[in-house]
Amino acid sequence: MHPGFMSWWARHHGAPRYAYSHAGCGPAGYSAHRRHEGGEGFGDEGPSFGGSTFGVRRPLRFLAYKLDLDEGQTEQLAAILDDLKTERAQAAVDHRRMTAALADLFGAGAFDAAKAAEAAKARVAAAERLAGMQAKALGRVHALLDEEQRKTFAYLLRTGVLAV
Repeated sequence: MHPGFMSWWARHHGAPRYAYSHAGCGPAGYSAHRRHEGGEGFGDEGPSFGGSTFGVRRPLRFLAYKLDLDEGQTEQLAAILDDLKTERAQAAVDHRRMTAALADLFGAGAFDAAKAAEAAKARVAAAERLAGMQAKALGRVHALLDEEQRKTFAYLLRTGVLAV
C-alpha cells in the first residue's frame, strides 16, 4: 500500500489515528504506541513530520516519487518550490494589507474612492506578480524534467492530482 494512502484508509476503515505511522511515515523511531503511553511525542495536534503541514516537503516528496527524480533534480525542484512558497506568502501579506486598507476606508467618516481604487490596483499587482512567478516556476520545472517526466507531470495536471 502506498504510504500516502494509509491515512485515508485508516480514516475510512476505523483504524486508530496514528496506527500506520510506523510504515515509513514520520521520523525514525516514532511509535504511536509510545506517544499514547505517555512517552515522547509531538504535542497535542499530532506529528508535524519535521515542518508545517503545507510546507515544501510534502509536494516535493510526492513529485520526487511520482516523477522518479534523481538527487540533483530533487534539489532544484526544492529550490523552485521554496521560491513559490515565498512568493505566495508575500501575496498573502499583500492581500491582508489591502483588506486592512479597505476596512480602514469603511471605518472612516467619509469614503475615499481614490484610496479604494489604489488598494484595488495594489491587489491586482500582487496577483499579477504571483501569476508571473508561477509561470516562471513552471518554465524552470519544464527545463528540469526529461521527456517522460514531463508527460507524467502533464498527466498529473490534467487529472487534477497536481494543482498549480
